[in-house]
Amino acid sequence: MITLPVNPNGPAPPGPALSQTWETVLTVPNGDRSDRSPWNWLLVVPIVLPLLPFLFNSDEPRLFGFPLFYWLQLAFIAVGVACTTVVYQMTKRGR
Repeated sequence: MITLPVNPNGPAPPGPALSQTWETVLTVPNGDRSDRSPWNWLLVVPIVLPLLPFLFNSDEPRLFGFPLFYWLQLAFIAVGVACTTVVYQMTKRGR
């Protein structure tokens, strides 16, 4: 949770003092960053996969009467959920 500083004199006028306050509150130096894991590259898959039109540039095959485009979009969602779950499980710290 981020706590914001409270000015007892009321709201501060816009200017450098306000931006410095926000900078000190929002940028906390932390040498133990967990966002540098190579597992995070797996999150590129669900972003790039739907951008490849040759995958769904067809009407066939149909699955339960739905054309390839529609059921493949649902499969992309499942791939995104799976990739996100794997990255989360592999990069979470002991809590």
